Amino acid sequence: MPALRYLHLDVFAATHGGGNHLGVVIGAEHWSGEAMQRFARWTDLVETTFLLPPTASDASYRVRIFTPHKEIPFAGHPSVGSAHAALECGLVQPVDGLLWQECGAGVLPIRVEGDGANRRLLLKSPGERVLRTGRDAHPLLAAALAGIGAGALPPALVDGGRRWWLAEVEGEAALRAWQPDHSAIGALAHASDSMGLCAFARSTHPDYQLVVRAFPAGVGIIEDPASGAANGLIAAYIAQAEPHGALAGGYIVSQGREIGHDAQLVARIVDGTVWIGGRTHTIIDGTLHWNGE
Repeated sequence: MPALRYLHLDVFAATHGGGNHLGVVIGAEHWSGEAMQRFARWTDLVETTFLLPPTASDASYRVRIFTPHKEIPFAGHPSVGSAHAALECGLVQPVDGLLWQECGAGVLPIRVEGDGANRRLLLKSPGERVLRTGRDAHPLLAAALAGIGAGALPPALVDGGRRWWLAEVEGEAALRAWQPDHSAIGALAHASDSMGLCAFARSTHPDYQLVVRAFPAGVGIIEDPASGAANGLIAAYIAQAEPHGALAGGYIVSQGREIGHDAQLVARIVDGTVWIGGRTHTIIDGTLHWNGE
């Protein structure tokens, strides 16, 4: 039973403990998918990833991403956290400021900005499609949005690696105080084969311009503290709907305070391409003793 390296990370954290947990296993090339799933079930984290040698010639490394229940092709914070782990462990070096991550969604670029504690990693979103828009886009949408007023943009069902309902709401204070009906969000998620609902509001705070709350009831999570893929869809939706607006070039996101976290994500929109990322902190760097058979 060879010992492996294991990192426990805090992804998208403004301060230590503010972001989203991620477990990263390094050196498990000999493990089967079933063994990886068994370990991910044991960690019981939202996602656990496994860093592996690439199979694509243009990739820096390969990553497999597991929830406690299944393997998924792509997710935002596991991708950014895995890139951080690959750099921290000396497995890769950026070329022209980029890493190339091989995952179930293909080979995706990750921008490396800065180094050390100030390093930010930004993932290119895999593209998006707006499938439906409007408060009447689904018969269960109104119930999921009960108790909060609408913002400038209409609700939309957007697909891009993962499928989310996005809804701009009336303001930061209202969004932070909102007590949503989680059963209604769950019903909407399951009926529309989506992750759930991601609500956002514009802010005048000097440290961030958007507040986000994500409710991924479709995968059994009540509220997510930091959502990379969902924020990528929000940025793409805003850029498409308001190409000359104040947020069209990018902005800073605050997420997770309502559940005791403090995440900060960066959205950049360059020539129509959306990049989402932020800082990652290594909280635990240790040795994993686990039978991977």
